Amino acid sequence: MKKIFALLAMITLSSILFAQKAGSKITFDTVDLNGNAVTDAIFKENKITMLNIWGTFCPPCIREMPDLAKLNEANKSKGLQVVGIPIDILDQTGKVFPKKKATADEIINSTGAHYTHIIPNYGMMSTFLRSIQAVPATIFVDSNGNQIGQMYLGARSQQDWQKIIDKLLKDAN
Repeated sequence: MKKIFALLAMITLSSILFAQKAGSKITFDTVDLNGNAVTDAIFKENKITMLNIWGTFCPPCIREMPDLAKLNEANKSKGLQVVGIPIDILDQTGKVFPKKKATADEIINSTGAHYTHIIPNYGMMSTFLRSIQAVPATIFVDSNGNQIGQMYLGARSQQDWQKIIDKLLKDAN
């Protein structure tokens, strides 16, 4: 029994040590769902990027996507962009699973979430996405790719996200 508790303590400590934290730099080189190259240089285009990690299997993720699309449009002029990361579209070998990608495309079209969605790769899964244990999860980053604030777990309303965004934008000025 002691060994089990010790193992659980190590797993918990490991999760804490590898959790994404404010100030952590997020880097990647991947493609979007349309096959276009996307790197962390995408962050330079705005003051703040909202990285929303979601799953095709996740009703709360899908429910909040129309609000995220509205937030993306309403806040473009203020320097905010939304980027989605469908975390479950890779198979066990790290390749895009065609059926899951098709599902992701359908979800994006049906929710009007026509902001950029990028495909996670091994590098992303072994770094900043490593600590994601539930979706939706949202991380905000500055124009240099540094995480600002905390990681947010769970879906929120457009109004609740807007309050968080307004504060982050105010702090970024």
